[in-house]
Amino acid sequence: MQLRLVPPLFLVTPAVGALGALCAESIGWPLPWMVGSMVMVIIIRCSGWNLRDVPNGRRVGQWLIASVIGMHFSAAVLSEVSNHFLMMLVAALLTLLTALIGIALINRSGVDLPTSFFSLMPANSAEMIILGERYQADRARVAAAHSLRLVLIVLVIPAAVTWGLGTGARSMPAPADWSWLAIMLPTGFAVAWLWTRIGMPNGWAFGPMLVCAVFTIVFDLHLSLPTWLSKFGQLLLGCSLGSYFDRAFFRSAPSFLAKVLLITIAAIGVAFGAGWIMSLAVDVGPMSLTLGLMPGSSTEMSLTAEALGLGVALVTAMQIIRMVVVMLVAELIYKRWERRVQARRYN
Repeated sequence: MQLRLVPPLFLVTPAVGALGALCAESIGWPLPWMVGSMVMVIIIRCSGWNLRDVPNGRRVGQWLIASVIGMHFSAAVLSEVSNHFLMMLVAALLTLLTALIGIALINRSGVDLPTSFFSLMPANSAEMIILGERYQADRARVAAAHSLRLVLIVLVIPAAVTWGLGTGARSMPAPADWSWLAIMLPTGFAVAWLWTRIGMPNGWAFGPMLVCAVFTIVFDLHLSLPTWLSKFGQLLLGCSLGSYFDRAFFRSAPSFLAKVLLITIAAIGVAFGAGWIMSLAVDVGPMSLTLGLMPGSSTEMSLTAEALGLGVALVTAMQIIRMVVVMLVAELIYKRWERRVQARRYN
């Protein structure tokens, strides 16, 4: 009897993703190791080969990329961010208002209120799925809407900013100092694990980011990850995003997904317009503000800012403040909205 050694299917996924990343890199596509891997995995899965996500791949990718983002938080940058706190709060409320308008539109088109609301809330998808289940939202549609929105933003925004509107001045990357990284990376991993264990949201992004930011500020460090390790983190994120999609995904609820797609495109347009208008009032570049206003994930938007030479700390802070605001008020707004709907129904 001859034994055949077949590697686990999830090991094929990063190989496919790396091929897509190399293709994207060869044509100069922005963020090639995330966008290229994501697109290639989607193409292969939609062709019928059910590639699987790498177990915990997204968590490892977030840990690495969040560590890079945290290293941008010097004391001077943190001071600049704190000076723009009011502006960032206004931006968070504007993004929330845009989402509420989209929710009203999709609800009026025939989608039930719980599914409409938690599908379009600009916050972490896991928390919105959990909240949605509590109020009888369609879990599959909520997950699909968040996946589609994030993938669309990751696919479109880096290219639009790079080729259509220009980027900031890119500085040379800081060196990789393993005498510090050997302490910071494991500490960030441990904090992420503990953060998740106690039920805090998005621990694999915020935990390592906080640890690296504290080290960078306290010890006045100027360092980053090696380029190959940063690319590996992007590869894992791209493969994870691509693994949400296959032919069944697009066939599941085409009308609903089309509505989410149109509303997301509109939200992107609002973010661009608002970013430009707000830049006239504050001394911040319009593209940094635009990324901060995007209803995407803090990890992906901050990574985009880092790759395009924009205000990484500002974008990260805007995304975090937006997520905190949404998490604080989402359930309250939903309950009030639901009561009004029921009151109209019985009058």
